[in-house]
Amino acid sequence: MHRHTIFAPKGRGHFIERLGELRLAIGQYLDEEKAEGRLLRFAKIFLSDAQNQYEDLTHSALFADILAHVPTSVIEQPPLDGSKISIMLKTSEEEIPFLFHSIRLTEEETRGANSYIQTMLIFNKYLEQMKALGLTLKEHCVRTWIYVADIDVNYEGMVRARNDIFRSQGLTPDTHFIASTGIGGFSQTRSESVAIDFLTFPGIEESDKKYLQALDNLNPTHEYGVSFERGTRLHTDQGQTFFISGTASIDKHGKALYVGDIQRQTGRLLENISALLHDGGATMRDVQYFYVYLRDPSDRDVVESFLRKAYPDIPYVLLQGKVCRPEWLVEMECVAMK
Repeated sequence: MHRHTIFAPKGRGHFIERLGELRLAIGQYLDEEKAEGRLLRFAKIFLSDAQNQYEDLTHSALFADILAHVPTSVIEQPPLDGSKISIMLKTSEEEIPFLFHSIRLTEEETRGANSYIQTMLIFNKYLEQMKALGLTLKEHCVRTWIYVADIDVNYEGMVRARNDIFRSQGLTPDTHFIASTGIGGFSQTRSESVAIDFLTFPGIEESDKKYLQALDNLNPTHEYGVSFERGTRLHTDQGQTFFISGTASIDKHGKALYVGDIQRQTGRLLENISALLHDGGATMRDVQYFYVYLRDPSDRDVVESFLRKAYPDIPYVLLQGKVCRPEWLVEMECVAMK
């Protein structure tokens, strides 16, 4: 059994105090999970201000005692509940056979390098690590998260670099791409315009994957020049896991729908997610959590009200993260399990 639980401090104010609050709450939660046979397997941390918070986080008891012992991603995407930090924890009874690489560049590596060059640097770092393990991007990488600072400016360079890397590794529209979210976000490195997280499953074969489509709802991404799968279903000994990429309000021709209307965009993107899950034999009842990205924080109340009414049992994190097209006001991704 897998569990995904989202933590945010109830208090406001000083960041270090909030870390102490989370250390107590998460420690108690993990003790209860351990008593039921589940251990912490993964953590994703969302910060409101990485430049001022990252060092305090990584020097805290919360990090040293808990987070440093599992694969962890840290990114600046301000939580829209008013807290300075939100954390998603994944616990399970069995050890999950995955590798997680959260690759960030240094100030020296990013100095003078545009988003194209930075993306190439990160992918090449990942490829070197995969080669040393006898693994490949094409067969073993199942999911990526690509965070682009100042996305309205830097997204195009990232897309060109990813396209070039994928072509060099044999990933094409005729083979497959990789489920992904490309979204606004900042790392702790001030001059970094691109940061990437990679999810890899060493033991899988291509036959373990199904690439999800919903052609009556949304088109293949290569038709508008980008290279990622809308979603991937992965079969392992633990069952089926559905990785749904960042999904927006789009039609089967790739056109943005309901421009300027946050509520209708939310409804449409959830219809698109439901259609993708259906292609793999799952439904919205199988969704474990949503990550919700809003371009404009003032849209929070509308989206939160929609989710609470439509999917009251599904946990979510509301984050400020600009989507790659300005007319897309909201984007969501999710994981489902059967």
